[in-house]
Amino acid sequence: MDWNVYPDGLHKVLTWVREEYGDTPIYITENGACYEDELTSDKRVHDAKRTEYFKKHFIQLHRLIESGVPLKGYFAWSLLDNFEWAEGYRKRFGIVYTNYATLERHPKDSYFFIQKVIADRGFDA
Repeated sequence: MDWNVYPDGLHKVLTWVREEYGDTPIYITENGACYEDELTSDKRVHDAKRTEYFKKHFIQLHRLIESGVPLKGYFAWSLLDNFEWAEGYRKRFGIVYTNYATLERHPKDSYFFIQKVIADRGFDA
């Protein structure tokens, strides 16, 4: 969508929130990216840019936790491709590809990346 992606901004803003408001628990409820997704013949979506987006943001989240910011939860935006108010069905944010005609769903590579991060309780940056 040609939006600026600045993962360090997440660190800067949440560090400021802690300095300004103290140790109030923080939950990130929407963080994700829209890239062109294509379902391949093997029913996979190789969304390397989205995976890299999450990786760079997870590094910032780790920095925040290490510095004492009370980050208590993180939710990727979004689980499924969906209807976006300003863009309709043209832009896909999900980590699971949705075929809007059949409602078939196919986990994208970013889904498997996040799944592994959770299972391994982290990743090597």
